[in-house]
Amino acid sequence: MRIDKFLKVSRIIKRRTLAKEAAVRKLLTIGDKELKPSYQVKVNDIITLTLGFKIIVFKVLSLSKLEEMYLIVSETFRKGEN
Repeated sequence: MRIDKFLKVSRIIKRRTLAKEAAVRKLLTIGDKELKPSYQVKVNDIITLTLGFKIIVFKVLSLSKLEEMYLIVSETFRKGEN
């Protein structure tokens, strides 16, 4: 499943267009690798999503809507630039 579709189906991001935009803006990473909207998500991937000042790290548990799809590993806030 593509990362933009996974984010929408799992309800991490509410709309697929916003999920695609997050990937295009390089806000999604695995380690130091930036993800494209077409990245094929795999079970056990640990993905970092940066939304404004919030950084969410989650682990992919399943690609099926019938099961829990992800587990939030950490959710942190970075300080603004002053």
